[in-house]
Amino acid sequence: MTLNIHAQNIDVRFLGNNYAAVKVGATNLPYLMLPIEESAPEAKINVLLNGKIDRQINVRLAQNKVDYLVPFQLKAYKGHPIVLDVETYNDRSGMRDIKNDLCWRTLKLSDKFSTENTEKYRPAYHHTPLYGWMNDPNGMFYHNGRWHLYYQWNPYASLWANMTWGHSSSTDLIHWTHHDDAIQGDGLGAIFSGSAVVDKNNTAGFGKDAAIAIYTSASATQKQSLAYSTDEGMTFTKFDGNPIISDEKECRDPNFFWNEQTHKWNLVLANSLGHQDWFFESTDLKTWTKTGEFGEGYGAQEGVWECPDLMELPVIGTKEKKWVLIVNINPGGKFGGSATQYFTGDFDGKVFRCDTPKPVTKWMDFGKDHYATVSWSNAPEGRHTVIAWMSNWQYANIVPTKQYRSANSLPRDLKLYKAEDGNYYLHTEPSPEVLSLRGAKTSLGSMKRGEKRLPAHAEGLYEINLTAKGSHNSKLDITLKNDHGDQVVLTYDFSLHTFAMDRTKSGIVDFSSDFPCTTVAPTSHSLTQNLRLFIDRSSIEAFDGEGRWVMTNLVFPNAPYNIISVNKRGDASVQKLTVYNIKK
Repeated sequence: MTLNIHAQNIDVRFLGNNYAAVKVGATNLPYLMLPIEESAPEAKINVLLNGKIDRQINVRLAQNKVDYLVPFQLKAYKGHPIVLDVETYNDRSGMRDIKNDLCWRTLKLSDKFSTENTEKYRPAYHHTPLYGWMNDPNGMFYHNGRWHLYYQWNPYASLWANMTWGHSSSTDLIHWTHHDDAIQGDGLGAIFSGSAVVDKNNTAGFGKDAAIAIYTSASATQKQSLAYSTDEGMTFTKFDGNPIISDEKECRDPNFFWNEQTHKWNLVLANSLGHQDWFFESTDLKTWTKTGEFGEGYGAQEGVWECPDLMELPVIGTKEKKWVLIVNINPGGKFGGSATQYFTGDFDGKVFRCDTPKPVTKWMDFGKDHYATVSWSNAPEGRHTVIAWMSNWQYANIVPTKQYRSANSLPRDLKLYKAEDGNYYLHTEPSPEVLSLRGAKTSLGSMKRGEKRLPAHAEGLYEINLTAKGSHNSKLDITLKNDHGDQVVLTYDFSLHTFAMDRTKSGIVDFSSDFPCTTVAPTSHSLTQNLRLFIDRSSIEAFDGEGRWVMTNLVFPNAPYNIISVNKRGDASVQKLTVYNIKK
């Protein structure tokens, strides 16, 4: 049976209960719009050009309803017909005839695809993809005044699949320009996470200042591949000697950097199921020698280890420096699901040696929605600037958005401090560029009890700075709420020396039993605490004013929070309460 859509130059031929061939005639139109139903099973599609497979993608083609349309870009095939060889899912328990599926009658060619926001929860000042699914940030580098951010992206649905490197760039870490995808899957597999550097000395032979990316090629096995760019990271050419690192064990997410102390490149690779990081060195970025391993028995050991990063950071107030190894884990986070831990110690270019006992776990963020944290290479002024995926694998695929899923955290700059217990910990603060978001300033004075309205013209977008003071055995509740009864309760417990964020009644929480929760961070023992809150349409990031901890949580209020209230138990109060509107 053939279904011919004459006006659209599309012919659909059914070849069995679960096979179809879709011929798209030669066209100058840029998009073939694919109808998506998120609850439908994935269809496997081979894109054929001149009878040969050019690409392979997985798409949840609509069976009963269309949730949204996504574009398959045709510009690479301009003037040439292509065929989509489609296999849909069928099994003995649920045989169906695909010719009845809705997708065949809703395929269409188009000269435009709107990326205008349709989501009430799309952040106003956090990076998001224009559409589709996003998870790990990767491949990030700074060059010629521009910050390049690549990310795990699915262009064909707002669910995980078809891992590709999406690409955005910025001159200020706040306002982002979206570009075409940078690296697509190939015969070696999908394009998983990795990193990128600027090869200033042309050690790889692809040209001075070429951007070099090393990433995981993921299929039945995982191996590491290289691609290079000579146009400031806009397009990449894959190295014809790929893969450059392979092992019989599952390893992924290479992160590499130039080591000035050894005058070699170092690379750290996650041995995911072994709860280890492996270390390599190279002089040309193509040939790598393994030099050491770290991780057995250290820190949080549940789930898998992923997305490592390794950097040397200054210790505040001293001339000392220490190495920090960042390790993202899933599951096994402090509050369930995915999270980021880190280790401090020494690295000699070959082996990392941790300076804390094996059972000690240091958490980079004390919220539930901070994962895959990695840094920009070649950052200016010796900075170590990081960004995270702001979600959790427990519910990332089902948060209440559809045009897009997932955002990035605000950029953060890292240093170390030495605490009273003699150990080294990360000092984390919003990157200085974040100050540019500040708009109108409103001073709300001090509060012991009661509530105040937040500035109405801010549309729920705020930076709130406050000082909390207490006494021994006192508590202070600071509540963000709206007229719908949604609320987020922030609690300083001055006896336990903790800060907590309770989002159990924050708005829409019933899409996952893992979402309602209270997260807790340790504070210093001081009876004066400074807090810096960043509130966007679907997130709250709480930064300790001294940089000792940070907490990142998603929220989905039915309306923006527009009220702040205070309640104390014992002698406690909020002082110096200042609200900045956010400039979008």
